[in-house]
Amino acid sequence: MNVRKVLSTIGSAAAALLIGQASAQELVIWHDLGDNGVKWFQAAGAEFAKTRPGVTVKSVSFPTEQWFGRAISSINTDTAPDLIYNNYERVIRVADQTNKLMDLRPVLASVSDKAFLSEDDLRVATHGNKMIILPVQRVQMALGVRKSWLDKVGEKFPATWADVQRVAVKFRDADPDGNGRADTFGMALQAAKPRDLIHMLDLFMFGSGLRHTVIDPQGKIVIDEPARAKVLEEVLKAYTEYRYMSPDTINHSFPEMYQIIEGGRAGMFRVGDWNVRKWDGPTVLKGDFLVGPWPAFDGRKNSVVIGGMRGVAVPENSPNKALAVEFAKFLLGKPAQQASLDNVGSGVRKDLDLAALSERQRYFATANYSLVAYDFPEAIHAFYPELEAAYHRKLLTALAKPPANWKAFITETANEMRALVTKLSAKK
Repeated sequence: MNVRKVLSTIGSAAAALLIGQASAQELVIWHDLGDNGVKWFQAAGAEFAKTRPGVTVKSVSFPTEQWFGRAISSINTDTAPDLIYNNYERVIRVADQTNKLMDLRPVLASVSDKAFLSEDDLRVATHGNKMIILPVQRVQMALGVRKSWLDKVGEKFPATWADVQRVAVKFRDADPDGNGRADTFGMALQAAKPRDLIHMLDLFMFGSGLRHTVIDPQGKIVIDEPARAKVLEEVLKAYTEYRYMSPDTINHSFPEMYQIIEGGRAGMFRVGDWNVRKWDGPTVLKGDFLVGPWPAFDGRKNSVVIGGMRGVAVPENSPNKALAVEFAKFLLGKPAQQASLDNVGSGVRKDLDLAALSERQRYFATANYSLVAYDFPEAIHAFYPELEAAYHRKLLTALAKPPANWKAFITETANEMRALVTKLSAKK
């Protein structure tokens, strides 16, 4: 036996083992996208590993409030994951409470294939003097309407607010599901928390061709500007005297709203691009819904709303920071974007294969309609969350006990919010 050869072989094997161990790395990313998000990151990680042998990507999905707490505390205690992923406004909260997210502007500058990102995408990704996320998925929200119900009551997809009003009454009163019971509602909305109610107003406001719901970038309260006041009044009446919704809607947040929608009791509702995969499936709405722009008011062009932008952020104390940055950039590439579209229902690239998508998924993916982006006032005015909370409290009083004169109520509310802005601005 050639001992030298044996020892050489053993040495080579040991070296190979050590090299393999050194090259094996696990990137951990935290998100709140549930099972679909886990599937997406598995697929993206497998594609990433083709050019980074030995690298695996482990994604962990938390309920949103848990995600907040874990992301903030882990970054502040130097136990951060490699990357975090969520809606832009949620990442803002992490950025503000940690001040430990990377500025990704140099990272984006190093990406050559990025022409598909719009000015709105890049604006939304920036908070203060930092780009805190790379924008990876647009969050599009359209009006959804039950198709079989439209057929039953002899209506088409509503294009204007007058259409919505007429259809909502029929959906409420004409037994559109044919079960012989008066258990359907014209629409499903929500109101319990500030983001619940103001988010609904945002959709109708921006979707009807108006920008800014409460305050503009210059700090001017716009609530009582005539065109906005009209949309506000009509939507508040939908909650109250028009009786288009469940009488419990004042207490509904996202889970309760989804129970009404997925329980088949609402004729019109918000559809996010992330909802379609589940609602096309065999257990919920079974594809029995159409999607389209929000209703038009006063002849203005109506739109689908970009209500957010999901993106990836890298903590400054990411355990594998350089590799995390490479994976963040990879999420803008075609393989990861295709996996995003297939599993979550959205992306930002325009060159993806749409063949496997349903009619409603393809509607969002092609975006052949007017599309307007939410303005993210919290990114401009540091005091906005306090302002929104106060505005919500004022509106809830009106939903609980509708005023005799809505126009006077809106004027009064706008003046109260102006006084509050002055006070909050002085504090800052």
